[in-house]
Amino acid sequence: MRLDGPESGNFEDNTGRSGMGFGGGGGNMLGCLLPMVASRFGIVGVLILLLGYCALTQLGGGGGLIPGTSTSSNAPAGQSTIDPQTKHFMLQVLGSTEQVWGDVFQKAGARYSPTTLVAYSRGYQSGCGAAQSAMGPFYCPTDRRIYVDPEFFNELSTRFNAPGDFPIAYVIAHEVGHHVQDLEGTLDQAHNLQARSSETAGNAVQVRVELQADCYAGVWAKRSGGMEAGDLEEGMRAAEAIGDDTLQKETQGTVVPDSFTHGSSEQRMAALRAGLASGDPATCRF
Repeated sequence: MRLDGPESGNFEDNTGRSGMGFGGGGGNMLGCLLPMVASRFGIVGVLILLLGYCALTQLGGGGGLIPGTSTSSNAPAGQSTIDPQTKHFMLQVLGSTEQVWGDVFQKAGARYSPTTLVAYSRGYQSGCGAAQSAMGPFYCPTDRRIYVDPEFFNELSTRFNAPGDFPIAYVIAHEVGHHVQDLEGTLDQAHNLQARSSETAGNAVQVRVELQADCYAGVWAKRSGGMEAGDLEEGMRAAEAIGDDTLQKETQGTVVPDSFTHGSSEQRMAALRAGLASGDPATCRF
């Protein structure tokens, strides 16, 4: 993926400050609008990902990043540990989402208020409670920020077998998609629906939230003008790798559709593809 626009200034680099706020006071995850629902992906207990809204999400990227290489660098305590090339790409993606969604909102007669991307190492304190690397990237509606440990992008390549720069962009754009849902009132609507639903029906609502964020990520990618050959394939590999059915097969050997909170691999690929094909947010129905 090739992005020529400016870097976003809505970024906080708290890597290198290990444990900052980890396990401390502050908010509780239960303060998020939707209940924390975990889809786990573990390899001999090395990695557990809670994928989604308030409880998080994932996804990713092609040009410039070398598959399998670390996204962090050794640095003195207190200094950034993000690889400069990775950081530059992350901020270009964020800047591009601001431009794209700013245009979309303006044409609709509204104003887009950007989210802030917070990078941390191992542990941090978010507005939704303690953020931990094992949770994966997530959007917190309480403080309207995205939280990510950049090491996740290395895991995306090596453990999810989804290398490239487009999967990285997909992760960020998906989380920004949750922010767009927040601004549109969709997350409040989802919360209200879940409040009067059974657990199974509530999970289905969560799936709809996640699939729309996938579609929004595709809309951004289409409108960004930065897509290159191979990016679509990279995105499909990433979306397939994080489908609930794929993760459940790998972790428990069986698939339980009623417990899905993010959608099957087929659903996630279809949602991303729909956004990419149309470039129209109206395609991404909740």
